[in-house]
Amino acid sequence: MRRPMSLHDLSPLNRGLALAGLMLSVGAHAADEARPAGDVVTLEPVTVSTQSGAYRKEKNTASAVAPTQASLTATQPQSVITREFIEQSVAPTAEYSRIVAIAPSLSGDSANGPGLSETKTTMRGFSDDQYNITFDGIPWGDTNNPAHHSTSFFPAGVIGGAVVERGPGNASNIGHATFGGSLNLFSKQAGKEAGGTVYGSFGRWNTKLLGVALESGELPQFGKATVQLNVQRLESDGYLTLNHIASNNVTLKVDVPLSADHKLTAFSSVNRIRYVQPDNSKGPTLDQIAKYGKNYSLNNDPTSFNYAGFNYTGKATDFEYLRLRSRWSSGFTTEAQIYTYSYDNQTISSTDPTGLTKPGTVVGPKGNADIPGIDKQNKYRVYGGILRAESHFDAGTLRTGAWVESSDTDRHQYDLDLTLGLRDPRETKPTPVKYPDILFDQQSKISSFQPFAEFEWEPLAGTTVTPGVKRVEITRSVNALVNQTTRTPQNASVGYSKTLPFLTLNQRLGQDLAVYAQYAQGYQIPDLKSFYIADPTKNSSAPQTSTNYQLGIVGKSAALTWDADIYRIDFKNKYVSNGLAGADAAYVNIGGAAYQGVEAQATWLVGGGFAAYVNGSVNKTQSNDTGKRIANAPNMTAALGALYNMGPWGASLIWKRTGGIYQQDYDASNPAAYDRYHTAATTNTDLSLSYRFTGLGMGLKALKLQLNVFNLMNKQDITSISPGKTVAGDQYIFQAPRSYQVSAKAEF
Repeated sequence: MRRPMSLHDLSPLNRGLALAGLMLSVGAHAADEARPAGDVVTLEPVTVSTQSGAYRKEKNTASAVAPTQASLTATQPQSVITREFIEQSVAPTAEYSRIVAIAPSLSGDSANGPGLSETKTTMRGFSDDQYNITFDGIPWGDTNNPAHHSTSFFPAGVIGGAVVERGPGNASNIGHATFGGSLNLFSKQAGKEAGGTVYGSFGRWNTKLLGVALESGELPQFGKATVQLNVQRLESDGYLTLNHIASNNVTLKVDVPLSADHKLTAFSSVNRIRYVQPDNSKGPTLDQIAKYGKNYSLNNDPTSFNYAGFNYTGKATDFEYLRLRSRWSSGFTTEAQIYTYSYDNQTISSTDPTGLTKPGTVVGPKGNADIPGIDKQNKYRVYGGILRAESHFDAGTLRTGAWVESSDTDRHQYDLDLTLGLRDPRETKPTPVKYPDILFDQQSKISSFQPFAEFEWEPLAGTTVTPGVKRVEITRSVNALVNQTTRTPQNASVGYSKTLPFLTLNQRLGQDLAVYAQYAQGYQIPDLKSFYIADPTKNSSAPQTSTNYQLGIVGKSAALTWDADIYRIDFKNKYVSNGLAGADAAYVNIGGAAYQGVEAQATWLVGGGFAAYVNGSVNKTQSNDTGKRIANAPNMTAALGALYNMGPWGASLIWKRTGGIYQQDYDASNPAAYDRYHTAATTNTDLSLSYRFTGLGMGLKALKLQLNVFNLMNKQDITSISPGKTVAGDQYIFQAPRSYQVSAKAEF
């Protein structure tokens, strides 16, 4: 049935232009504390640095040293993480996943060592593709589903802080997966004085990190413009056998005040990374563990599926934006942002690192023992624009805006004989097979448009009520020579749309206490796999949605910062196959799940430079279909920390526990497997010690020496079990054992 023409039928650019007049009636909110990335900001960048942001108003306070905390202006559960915590307690080799893992209800760790392999972070049981990640307010992620590659874009050295939002936020929060919440990352704020640092870190498994960070300071000849540059090189052999990693990153940020009321920011980060690892990096089997150890992955035997020369990946990424903040009057501001980012994954890998498949290829000679493999590509470029605006009235503040984005993706997987270096025509199903050496060769596009509006109303002093609405319009299309799964040509396009309501309340109960409540709906873009059928136009057009109900309280004093919340999330419209084949196959909406729990975090400034930190969560997830806990959802998290900061000395000792996990969903046809693939709770303890020398002369402002020890108690519990076709094919991942990094940072 044909629907009436709407803005959705226009190109993304025309849709943005069509609403430009509406959006130019609103703008950015000036908050006195760090704000969620989805909110519109003032002329000054959002910052979560305790040295330059709101949490350094009074130096000797709990807020100044807290590893995580919430704002008194919060409208949903959040954890603000500062640059100071990153520098003191997070591995220099790390990326965002290691930074945010400290927060309640979050979990995830690298199997190859801190920052040395990709990590998928879980939030309240929501997987990596069920929540947003933003950088300076820009949502980013994969284009087949909104998952993320933690080592591919922003190393810890260029991240100025983070705000973990456990919920969809307000209507102004944008992205393809507000379903579970947002991890909001921020670039570092520029310093006012010229200077820089040269830094290096050396650790276990031949880990080396070298870099330089330069600050221009405010340049008076250019209107107090600032320039920041960070260049770094990371190499490591990693914990897993022969899983070498090497990466290079160059990040540049320029802030230019065009006038007293207009400020332009340009940002670029370019990353190149090479892994030696199998495409199936789910760990060794029990037999391989017994023979070679828990860290077995690759070897130097060219007759083996696990030969290091047959398993490697190269990734090239870049991320750029231009942002213009403008103040047009005392009550009217705008922020316009255009951006692009790309991801190019080129992988060569054998097909079965478990060793259970016999070698042999079609292209090789009869009776050959050649190693079969794949040539896999996932390559995309994304373009987008965001316009936010805000107007202040006597009755309150109106914010409107829109996000528009387009992406182009090129994916393929070709079968190879790795021994001969030739294409291998081994695909036989479904018949007839026109391209027997191609599993898929597919191009796809996404076109997205999200206008939003919200009104922040203060009916009474200290009471803020914010209703809002957001419209989601998405078109996915595929043009494939060989489509994945069906292995036939495909040319199809499907549109999805949803109107999402929001309502939040923040009630101040004095200067140092506030309560908040949230009702909000989130959504998740349908996965590209929904096109792996004969006729995708038969799919349901309703995206997966979540309805969030949350209550919380935040308290702050000089000695104590604390907050707690309770939540319930109803997941609806679960997107699943109807189980039919051929022309009748389709993806439909059924069932869902319920998520509920309690979370809290607190920091107590004991005195004498000491502070104590604690957080925790109890998380319950239950499938509506089976009544059982859903897969990959820990039932709790907890953290304890001791912090010290006095004079030149700094130290932290942080313990984190992640509850037990069912590794696959309950299947009534095989109930025993549900308990078999359950892993017990895991714990991790990290230690950091540092000393900062000053007054060294020779142009040096300071020299900081630091020791980080990760997994201090040397725990090596199972973190993941991936079921194989048989029990012998089950694959196991363990915690990486105790490791250390010794670092030096010279400031000039």
